[in-house]
Amino acid sequence: MNKRLNPYTTAPDALKPMMALEEAVANSGLEHSLIELVKMRASQINGCAYCLHMHSADARKAGESEARLYLLSAWHESALYTPRERAALTWTEALTLVPQTHAPDADYEEALRHFSGEEMVKLTLLIGAINVWNRIAIGFRLHHPNDRAPKAAAA
Repeated sequence: MNKRLNPYTTAPDALKPMMALEEAVANSGLEHSLIELVKMRASQINGCAYCLHMHSADARKAGESEARLYLLSAWHESALYTPRERAALTWTEALTLVPQTHAPDADYEEALRHFSGEEMVKLTLLIGAINVWNRIAIGFRLHHPNDRAPKAAAA
């Protein structure tokens, strides 16, 4: 995978609104652990190695368990996630896959059982933001810090 241009140095002013949105999400009052799970789940769906690397490291630093990170792609089958987290992950999947799901009423109603109206707006902005970041990272082929080509096996 060849790296493309670096959007941070090519158009730093264009990324300022995204950075402001990221700061607003971080200071939204949503739990840090929930924010990282949502970012990781959307990044799994979108296949964004750069964001998965970043957010798994951030989640670990904040005390997230390895088991919850490993099982996130199969969260539907695990009891490790709270009802609130499960509602957020359902809403994350519905909005990340919006062309297929069209954000079902049942998913929205379940999220509203665990989030206030204000929190739903903040959660939706979080999901939108990580989807934009995924598209920036994937579109410009950003490499995560330890992305190295595998060494050829010794003959």
